[in-house]
Amino acid sequence: MLKGKKIIIGITASIAAYKIPLLVRLLKKAGAEVKIIITPSAKDFVTPLTLSTLSGNPVLSELFDKQDGSWNSHVELGLWADLFLVAPASANTLSKMAHGAADNLLLTSYLSARSPVFIAPAMDLDMYKHPSTKQNIDLLRSFGHYIIEPTEGELASGLCGAGRMEEPEVMFDIIQDFFKKKTKLSGKKVLVSAGPTFEAIDPVRFIGNHSSGKMGFAIADELASRGAIVTLVSGPVNISSTHAHIKRIDVTTAEQMYDACIANFESMDIGIMAAAIADFTPKNVADRKIKKENATPVIELVSTKDVLKEMGRQKKDNQLLIGFALETNDEVANALKKLHKKNLDLIVLNSLQDPGAGFKHATNQVSLIDRNEHIQAFELKNKDDVARDIVNRIEELI
Repeated sequence: MLKGKKIIIGITASIAAYKIPLLVRLLKKAGAEVKIIITPSAKDFVTPLTLSTLSGNPVLSELFDKQDGSWNSHVELGLWADLFLVAPASANTLSKMAHGAADNLLLTSYLSARSPVFIAPAMDLDMYKHPSTKQNIDLLRSFGHYIIEPTEGELASGLCGAGRMEEPEVMFDIIQDFFKKKTKLSGKKVLVSAGPTFEAIDPVRFIGNHSSGKMGFAIADELASRGAIVTLVSGPVNISSTHAHIKRIDVTTAEQMYDACIANFESMDIGIMAAAIADFTPKNVADRKIKKENATPVIELVSTKDVLKEMGRQKKDNQLLIGFALETNDEVANALKKLHKKNLDLIVLNSLQDPGAGFKHATNQVSLIDRNEHIQAFELKNKDDVARDIVNRIEELI
């Protein structure tokens, strides 16, 4: 899986640098080509000789070679890599990466990189927990970078807690899994809907539901991490995507959700409709706030347009369409009816009867049902893990 892959490892000044030679050895053994950029201070923790011997390439540190006046092109390095890993990433380097500082070869190469960037922080527990460090990590994550979270354990200071850089074997598996994922959905165009819709009653009130959008956003992030080109149509939610390469379209009403999804679906390879779109909307919307002292209002509702049914009608043979069914009773029967009526390839069923599933929870419990009515049931999981299960099944259907 890693044969021929070009990987840059950027090493910063942390005692955890002693682990990197083993990672280099694992990557080389798997067939990867490895180049190493080391900050000047990091040489106190691991020697360039060791790293160059294991990688088979000179270890780079300075922008300019003081002996012959030549320079190491950070632009060429940034374009060369298939993956850029900064490990260990010190608090100082995290801050510089987050804010665009460029005072050494590692940072200028990072700023020139067009490849996916992985970051493995390593520092003492108080530094790791400091608000500025957390803010920098969140900012880097918002750039679309992948954070290899540090583990808990005994630290160089003698304290025990979070801040230990992940072990080389685990980082190797993460890198290998990343390239494995990239081969499946890379370049596929996927439309994902997420969140609720709000149907106005008057200028201040609306009919809505409890959808947080977490499930749809988790699916969008998982797809993007596997190389898919994602368009995310989101109802009004208070969350954001962790992946920078997702095109987001914000809508409020069921009508707007319908228009955005139908306008984009024709050019997509896959549609995943995870949004909780309102089935009904007020027939008339008051232009002023309805006063309490007036007679109790009667709100006449009309059906909204069925976006999933219309997408199923328009679906071409080379497209996949996935729907969701949140049920309270006769779950499987209702999901099967929706699967066939809407011309879906897969339906994701969850029940409000299952504790920890449904709206607002960080967890979900789903069953996946395909056109052949094969049911694959899963236990209660974090929604990120549920997203991986769903995307894995979609890959099997492609």
